[in-house]
Parts: sequence; structure tokens; C-alpha cells
Amino acid sequence: MNSVSQPIHVRTQAPTRPIEAEAVWLGQDLLVWIWGGERPHIGAVAAAQPRASLADPERRSATASVLVYLGHKEDAVVKMVSESLAAAFDAKVVVAAGIHWDDLPAAEIGVIMERCRELVELLKQSVRPGRRGAP
Repeated sequence: MNSVSQPIHVRTQAPTRPIEAEAVWLGQDLLVWIWGGERPHIGAVAAAQPRASLADPERRSATASVLVYLGHKEDAVVKMVSESLAAAFDAKVVVAAGIHWDDLPAAEIGVIMERCRELVELLKQSVRPGRRGAP
């Protein structure tokens, strides 16, 4: 019988624009939610599945389908995170994200993406495939 793991929580370490995530294994599949800022919400969702790399069939890659709510910009975040984790864990991955700071300067968008790349690394370290199905 497949089971659900305990949630794993990670948070970026930078003093500005912190982003957080929780992940849980649902049997062999990984569910991740990401939030940050003044009004966490759901702005976009991605579902990724692993596959052989198109450039090098010996490497793992992933393909994601993305849904984004009107007026939201988290689509790049959920696509990057879901594909990175699906390839790393060779598992189906669903990611939902909602990150919002009022009056965020355009130059800070790159900072948010960097924080999300940091989250991916933290998740790779914390969400080990061996924890799949762990109660």
C-alpha cells in the first residue's frame, strides 16, 4: 500500500525576499507548494514527468504542463521547479506557487527566481527519494 510522507519544509536563507516550500511524497509522486511575500496564494501550478533528455538520452530531463491564473507570474517558477525535481528524482512532480510582495520592483524578479533555484537545491537535499512513502 502506498502511503504519504511527513511534510518536509525548507526556506531560503537570504535575509531579503525569503521563499518557503513544503513537499510531501504521495506514494512515488512528489507534491510541492511554494509561497513567499505578503500574500501567499496559488498563482500557477505545474505537473512534470521525467523523461530521457532530448540532447543526451543517457541523462534524465522532464517535461511540464503549466496552468497559470490570470494576472499571475509564477508560471516560470513552477515550470523550473517541477522539471528540476522530476528529473532529479525520476518521479512525477506537481508544484503550486504563489509569491507576492506589494510594489515589487521589476529588478527584484531575478532575485525571486534565484531564491526559487535555491529552494530547488534545498529540496533536492531534503526530499530524498528514500523518504518516498515514509509515514
